[in-house]
Amino acid sequence: MIRRRAVVHGLVQGVGFRWSAAREAARLGVAGWVRNRPDGTVEAAVEGPVGDVEAMLRWFGHGPAGAVVRAVDVADEEPTGATGFVVEP
Repeated sequence: MIRRRAVVHGLVQGVGFRWSAAREAARLGVAGWVRNRPDGTVEAAVEGPVGDVEAMLRWFGHGPAGAVVRAVDVADEEPTGATGFVVEP
């Protein structure tokens, strides 16, 4: 199990990014959360098996239709044993 924090830059708010991320997280079976930040980025924490977390990070690299992702900053975190995936405001 690994956990990664991601900050997604670009046109990523107002395009359904968080809800699409939640659907992708459910498909992959990863846990964590996603939220909008005041600076216009989207931030997420993703936890699960290495391959599934890496797949979710790749998804962040393009996001849903309508998103224009310019960059994704990723940092390692200690796994917390999280379950489920939450869309935060």
